[in-house]
Amino acid sequence: MESNLLLLSSLTLGISLSLLLASLFASAQIMQGFVSLDCGGTENFTDEIGLHWTPDDKLTYGEISTVSVANETRKQYTTLRHFPADSRKYCYTLNVVSRTRYLLRATFLYGNFDKNNVYPKFDISVGATHWSTIVISDANSIEMRELIFLASSPTISVCFSNATTGQPFISTLELRQFNGSVYYTDYEEQFYLSVSARINFGAESDAPIRYPDDPFDRIWESDSVKQANYLVDVAAGTEKISTDLPIDVNRDEMPPVKVMQTAVVGRNGSLTYRLNLDGFPGTGWAVTYFAEIEDLGPNESRKFRLVLPGQPDVSKAVVNIEENAQGKYRLYEPGFTNISLPFVLSFRFGKTSDSSRGPLLNAMEINSYLEKNDGSLDGAAISSVLSHYSSADWAQEGGDPCLPVPWSWVQCNSDPQPRIVSILLSNKNLTGSIPLDITKLVGLVELWLDGNMLTGPLPDFTGCMDLKIIHLENNQLTGVLPTSLVNLPSLRELYVQNNKLSGTIPSDLLSKDMVLNYSGNINLHRESRIKGHMYVIIGSAVGATVLLLATVISCLFMRKGKRKFYEQERNDSLPTQRLALWKSDDPAEAAHSFSFSEIENATNNFEKKIGAGGFGVVYYGKLKDGKEIAVKVLTSNSYQGKREFSNEVTLLSRIHHRNLVQLLGYCRDEENSMLVYEFMHNGTLKEHLYGPLAHGRSINWIKRLEIAEDAAKGIEYLHTGCVPVVIHRDLKSSNILLDKLMRAKVSDFGLSKLAVDGVSHVSSIVRGTVGYLDPEYYISQQLTDKSDVYSYGVILLELISGQEAISNESFGVNCRNIVQWAKLHIESGDIQGIIDPLLRNEYDLQSMWKIAEKALMCVQPHGHMRPSISEVLKEIQDAISIERQAEALREGNSDEMSRNSFHSSMNMGSMDLGGAESYLSIDESIAQPTAR
Repeated sequence: MESNLLLLSSLTLGISLSLLLASLFASAQIMQGFVSLDCGGTENFTDEIGLHWTPDDKLTYGEISTVSVANETRKQYTTLRHFPADSRKYCYTLNVVSRTRYLLRATFLYGNFDKNNVYPKFDISVGATHWSTIVISDANSIEMRELIFLASSPTISVCFSNATTGQPFISTLELRQFNGSVYYTDYEEQFYLSVSARINFGAESDAPIRYPDDPFDRIWESDSVKQANYLVDVAAGTEKISTDLPIDVNRDEMPPVKVMQTAVVGRNGSLTYRLNLDGFPGTGWAVTYFAEIEDLGPNESRKFRLVLPGQPDVSKAVVNIEENAQGKYRLYEPGFTNISLPFVLSFRFGKTSDSSRGPLLNAMEINSYLEKNDGSLDGAAISSVLSHYSSADWAQEGGDPCLPVPWSWVQCNSDPQPRIVSILLSNKNLTGSIPLDITKLVGLVELWLDGNMLTGPLPDFTGCMDLKIIHLENNQLTGVLPTSLVNLPSLRELYVQNNKLSGTIPSDLLSKDMVLNYSGNINLHRESRIKGHMYVIIGSAVGATVLLLATVISCLFMRKGKRKFYEQERNDSLPTQRLALWKSDDPAEAAHSFSFSEIENATNNFEKKIGAGGFGVVYYGKLKDGKEIAVKVLTSNSYQGKREFSNEVTLLSRIHHRNLVQLLGYCRDEENSMLVYEFMHNGTLKEHLYGPLAHGRSINWIKRLEIAEDAAKGIEYLHTGCVPVVIHRDLKSSNILLDKLMRAKVSDFGLSKLAVDGVSHVSSIVRGTVGYLDPEYYISQQLTDKSDVYSYGVILLELISGQEAISNESFGVNCRNIVQWAKLHIESGDIQGIIDPLLRNEYDLQSMWKIAEKALMCVQPHGHMRPSISEVLKEIQDAISIERQAEALREGNSDEMSRNSFHSSMNMGSMDLGGAESYLSIDESIAQPTAR
């Protein structure tokens, strides 16, 4: 017995030693394909995990800043390089081995380096392909992007451009070379893989696993860190397990042994998770990693299926790890190389009926397909031009000449694969002859090479048949004016003065309708010098006059035509339900005018007060025809008060929707300004959530969802059904009123603004209500429809929690507002911590999650990150559908097992996973999970 144990121990030690040596050997080899740039750094160093970092000091542009962030001690994050927020792009060019796969990683730690606390937003691209928009929302957190690509040339460029706030910057740039067929796909010639999730399940700590445990230095995030990718909805009975025994991972993507030595198992038969995926919805590459690390008895088995809602074919395959991997402690890697996934991915592994053990999961990796942009058709030709001036600053911008933004000295057309139309290299100290590769730029319209030291003859430009303007003056060019210039049909300006040209000017060139300046070339002439010079002087003057006159007339016609076309295009594109609005200073033009005596009689001399606010008091009334009304009496007789009064009358008299409170008329004299509305019997949403109507009773979850839907429809009408768009500017729960049937209507348009067509925002003095006010609008004073979306997101959080937007007591020591408080709970997976206890668990958790996640998207700090109100409305309607099905089950007195089964299946996904096929067309078929 002892000898057997000794033999087993020796064998285990031998395997471990062999794997360790193999790993070290592989690491030594792979490190040769590693590049680790410390952006803004000044010296080489080796970090605590053994990676060798080098400074990016060879970059000639950009500025260096040092940053200090609490709890961040890694040297590579103490500096960064930042670039001007201008129209240029700034690129790193890295050497790679063609036909080899790499992992590219860029990280960004803002650290308030500019001392402005303006969170940057800018684009990052790989060559001509837009990779990602970097949006910094926390000065002390690291943003990371990873891309897997097959190198198709000896270099790859990573570029920064299009800063909309702050300055583009980068902290580190890393390149990791793979070997063999790791991450091979059938689509790698046309698509990159953008890393969305790489998760180590069953991790023993929060720390990620990377080099040297992973010889390729992939970063495997711990499933213990719930904020990473919002990994939530962990099923009851989920348990972590681990082993110290070695795992054979020498297959396919070769996940690290340390990752495969931990796992989660579903002791109750299920593993369920919800995951937010960057880069989705869309088509992606998804792989799960399994290794059997538990000892199963002779009669025990572990069989399970993956369940994805909306994709029944996926759940057909049964996973039996030990059988599929052909042994214990061996990797089995089933996956899909082409599958449509949503942004919020919910999935479940469930054991089969004939399995004695629940499912097991070691790791998971999901990447989205990012379509490559082939870039400009002139890339090769312009690269040859650059080779003549490789040391010049202007020649080192890098990346594609046209995309995503052009080099500072070229202009490109707007074709999908653009052509260079202008070269602007005046006064750049160019020497030598004019590069012949310029003549290969077939779309060239303007060529500016004046003010240099170019020598040699003029090349044949007949390859550039669109050339209109050529500036070659003030150089040292020699030879003759080539007759081939006559063959350029579009040529209108040719400037060659002050060179060393000689010979006779082609007569056909002089007879062309164009401006020609050849003065300062003492040996260049025509047969009759006087006549020739007269032609140049007169021709130039007349040509310039005609050109100016033509330009003015053209601009006038183009402007008129453009305006006509724009108006026609806009009118043609407007939905039929859109309603034109006009501003008016006189409400009488647009609404019914009540006399003061009519209002006095209707309200019984203002007897019944039903509301009050900063605007004044609201009274109940009844008209002669029996119609119940609410009369808002404005107390402010100031200019601002009168303006808000006129604004609301003008707007509400021209917009009509079932989910907007109807304005019946107004009353205004020297002393009084009153608005007359339809009476809403059930008061405000605020009163029902945490006001006097909430005591002892509460509206249930389905009714809250219906109220949210009604309000969203009203806002959607303002944003999409009116021309121009109406921005409410003061959405809050007290401005959502409820009628007899508890249907919701949006009210109070005193602060509303009309957007300007064709303008992205309206500059406006900040107005609104604290707690609901869009922070971006507050800072920038630039109002957009996304400001309403922010306020609406706060209302959604109120509906979930029953809490008011601002409170000094309800949200704990660190939070004063509902957004901060809810975000802390939701992002950590603790949605139960914010749900209104008055709902008494009578709701479906899936619908609750749907609304919570959409609310968080609505209250993102930057408007461009928020959804439109139409997107929000769709999610609410989906949640209502889920809740009605769940309510039907509850009221049907289904047994507990049926309820749990339904609830479990609904938790698997909040979107139609098959609905994203339009995002990417790779292959209509979806591969079945296979051991690859």
